Amino acid sequence: MGVKAMLPSYELGFYALVVTCAVLYSGSGIFEASRDSMNRKAFRDGIKPGWHYFGRKMDVADFEWVMWFTSFRNVIVFALSGHVLFGKICSMTVPQHRAVMYMIYGLLAVLGSMGLVYLMIVLSHCLLLYSVALAKQKWLCYVAGLCCLASFKVEPFGSWQSGFVTGAFALQDVLFYGGCTFTIVRCMSFALESSEKQEGIYSIFDLLKYNFYLPFFFFGPVMTFDRFHAQVSTRELRRKDDEMKSIRVNALLHVGAIVAVDIFFHFFYILTLPSDLKFVNRLSDWSLAGLAYSNLVYDWVKAAVMFGVINTIARLDHLDPPQPPKCITMLYIFAETHFDRGINDWLCKYVYDHLGENHDNILKELVASISTFAITTLWLGPCEVVYVWSLVNCFGLNFELWVQKFFQLGPFAKLEAKLSGAMSRRIRAAFGAMNFWAIVLYNILALNSLEFALLVTKRLLVMGFPVSTLSIWFITYCGVQLIKERERILAIEEEEEEKGDKAKVE
Repeated sequence: MGVKAMLPSYELGFYALVVTCAVLYSGSGIFEASRDSMNRKAFRDGIKPGWHYFGRKMDVADFEWVMWFTSFRNVIVFALSGHVLFGKICSMTVPQHRAVMYMIYGLLAVLGSMGLVYLMIVLSHCLLLYSVALAKQKWLCYVAGLCCLASFKVEPFGSWQSGFVTGAFALQDVLFYGGCTFTIVRCMSFALESSEKQEGIYSIFDLLKYNFYLPFFFFGPVMTFDRFHAQVSTRELRRKDDEMKSIRVNALLHVGAIVAVDIFFHFFYILTLPSDLKFVNRLSDWSLAGLAYSNLVYDWVKAAVMFGVINTIARLDHLDPPQPPKCITMLYIFAETHFDRGINDWLCKYVYDHLGENHDNILKELVASISTFAITTLWLGPCEVVYVWSLVNCFGLNFELWVQKFFQLGPFAKLEAKLSGAMSRRIRAAFGAMNFWAIVLYNILALNSLEFALLVTKRLLVMGFPVSTLSIWFITYCGVQLIKERERILAIEEEEEEKGDKAKVE
């Protein structure tokens, strides 16, 4: 109830004004803190010389972002540009064999960048999991796949395997673990899809074509084998109307996002500030809330840029890859919270939806979510912070269902039925606002530190109560209402499109 309920335009305008003012006020506090801390000794490692003509230094605390645009920039441009040119030639000359050509290019790129021993390690895991797939037993595919994944994530097995790779360069560990762990996940998808195949089994050649598609190899996203196989097997390569225009627009948006983040890092040190808890503790509650929120927004933007660039290349190859993650600004539900939509799709298909079915049963949902986060913990690498992150997010996902089931009980259902759609929407938004901050607080555990997450929680919920707590809750409520308005508009547009499609059929 209340999904398509409208609110008065003046009410929505008020919500937008409140959110805008709050963001500007919080941002000004972070800007002042960044300016005042630019030359602090404690921040020397995280802030480096930047735009001298503006008198600003740059926040370089994020290893991944710095890696992409310094040491790895030329490698990315060279390898992916070569793939685009190679793929275009193959699509024009031998479209029926393009998957084979992608595989050959991927194998050569991996061999050239990481060496023969690394390639042999990856191929050995592919061969092992292909052998397991021949048995067509799902439980065996899970056991073998998770054991292979653990061999890269649990010591001393990970160090033992990485020790075989000779040479030393800044990106060796990143490429080693990225390529190997994504390979295991892809091989598990292949094995599970093979076990469901009615007759026969896919060939190991199909597995190699799937695994060595270069844009996905080192950093993902993961496209499940059934989708990849169906798309690369298509011989007639046709583009939708305005598809190339959409690809160009997305490419320009990603370039704009990269420039925007670079500008942002010169004026807001959102990644370095949380490293000094004494300094952060001096910030106002508003600035602290904005700092926690900004860290999540940045991480989603980073994931969107990385996967967006890769997805653009995949779309040029006539594939339909997993979409970039949904921004935290548009989220207030735990079930939609994920950094990597490819991994999320993989987990949902093979674990979460498989065990939870329609996600209506509390017990099945608990088993499904525990299993999902157990595998996610292994994927991220078992450690204290990951354990805590998994525990609280698993709780949040189940708590949503518990609250939903509680308010579906007779007395509450009858009470909501008596309310107008607009009032029901307001009540749901109030609960959504609390959920929004639960998502923020639970996820800064993994992005920053347990200490920073505890500090933010203490300041906003204990020391800041009631003024800061209720004020931030109300502002978040206004933001959730704006999200709900966007969802309402999209729901209406989808309904009109479905009606138009039915009219065309008739």
